[in-house]
This record gives sequence, C-alpha cells and structure tokens, in this order.
Amino acid sequence: MDRLLRGAKRMLLLVLVTVVIAYVGICLLVFLNQRHMIFPVPPGAREPSLPGATLLRIPGSEGSTVFAFHVSAPAGAPTVVHFHGNGEQLADGAWLAQRFQEAGLGFYAVEYPGYGLAAAQGPSETGIYAAAETALEHLHQQLGVPRERTVLQGQSLGSGVAVEMAKRGHGSRLVLITPYTSIVELGARLFSWLPASLLVRDPFDSAAKAPGLKLPVLIVHGTQDEVIPVDMGQTLGALFPNATVRLLEGKRHNDVLDQPATLQALMRFAREGEQ
Repeated sequence: MDRLLRGAKRMLLLVLVTVVIAYVGICLLVFLNQRHMIFPVPPGAREPSLPGATLLRIPGSEGSTVFAFHVSAPAGAPTVVHFHGNGEQLADGAWLAQRFQEAGLGFYAVEYPGYGLAAAQGPSETGIYAAAETALEHLHQQLGVPRERTVLQGQSLGSGVAVEMAKRGHGSRLVLITPYTSIVELGARLFSWLPASLLVRDPFDSAAKAPGLKLPVLIVHGTQDEVIPVDMGQTLGALFPNATVRLLEGKRHNDVLDQPATLQALMRFAREGEQ
C-alpha cells in the first residue's frame, strides 16, 4: 500500500512538473513572438500615391529614414495626422488622405518602423513613438503647421500612438478610432490564462495617460468590434476629461469608416478647432 502511495505521489509530482514546464515554455514562446502578433506587418512595400500629395523622407535617429505622406492644408485649415492600424502600411491610407483633401483639410500620415517603406527597421513601441515624433517635429518646424492646427488621429494600434503624441503636446484635438485601453489589458482578455502584465513588451497604455489629457477627444467604435471590445472605447471615453464617444451600431473592427456620415463627423470635429 505504501509503495502504491509513493508511486502515486511520484506520478502526481511528475505531472505537476510537466505542466509547469509546459506553461513556462508557452509563456516564453509568447514573450519571444509577441511582436509578430502585435505587429503583423503586411507583405511588400508600396508607395502611397495621390495627386497633390507628397511622400516625405525625413532623417531619423541613427541614420534611419522616417516616411510621411503629406497633403498641404488650405490657409488656416487644420491638418489631420493619421496613425494607421497594425495590419496596414502607409499606402493603405491614400484613400483617406483623398477624402480629407476633398474636404479642404490637410492630411499627414506617418509610417511605423518595420512597416512598408520602413521595413529595414524593427517595430516596437519606443521606435514607433520616435518615428512619430520626428515626423511631427518636421510638420511643425519645416512645414509650418503649428500644434494649434494639428489634429492627432489614430486607428486601432495607431490610437495608442496618437495618445502618446497628444501627451507630448503635438496636437490640439484627438481622434481615436476603435481604440484599446492598453495592449496589456487586451492581451489579458485574449489570453486570460497568461500573465500578460509580465509578458507584454509594448504596453501602449492609453488608459494611464488619458486622465491627464485635457484636449477635446472624439472616440469612434463599432458595437460589434470583434478585435477590440467596444467597452474599451467606452472606458477611455470616461477617462479622458473632455471626450465624446460615438458608437456605430453593428459595425465591426475594419468597417467603421465605411459610412460617409462617420467620415463627416471626423472632419467636423477637426474643423471645430480651426483657427
């Protein structure tokens, strides 16, 4: 009987050790590969093209090049600075640039390190922030667009970039399209059995920054968003001191800008700060 008991204990211990080793192995695998999940870079590199627009190559840090796509604003009109989602590249925003151009607004989109024309570098939160700030400094200092006429706009992954640039004082208004509270919280929801707070290298913590940002904020989120839950947009709306939340009934993650009325709402919001 004792021998059977000892055998059972050894077997139980072996199972527990195996489970722990497997769990640690999964955590390590997720930690090492998380940037492939957060930054699913689309294949190829395409140059954005639009009559009247300019593709800028701006010197960045350590010999890097920051790419930005610019449509000049008419005199006195604001410029909307757009940060795209994690499955897009700069060229995918040309249609959006055209819509803002047709509405008499400036448009300025920034490419992320590791994406499209900037594929030689690797994507990371700090690298994206550095590229965004370099592009914005160029917009203000070289292109003559003051912060007072700069509207920061981020979609999905780009919402976290827009929030950080707002925190650094680069814009007077902020638009967030399908935003998350933080990558840590989003990861915890997707993989509730993993310690996301210990594993995530690029937190993009918009929720922590929101209470300190007093500028006007417009949040647009689909009620059927299957990637970033709509309650995250609602939570951010409650955290920003001066936010309006526009919920789009039945819209999912990638179709929120399909309706002309939604684009018109973004443009009206941008123009409300027109100097």
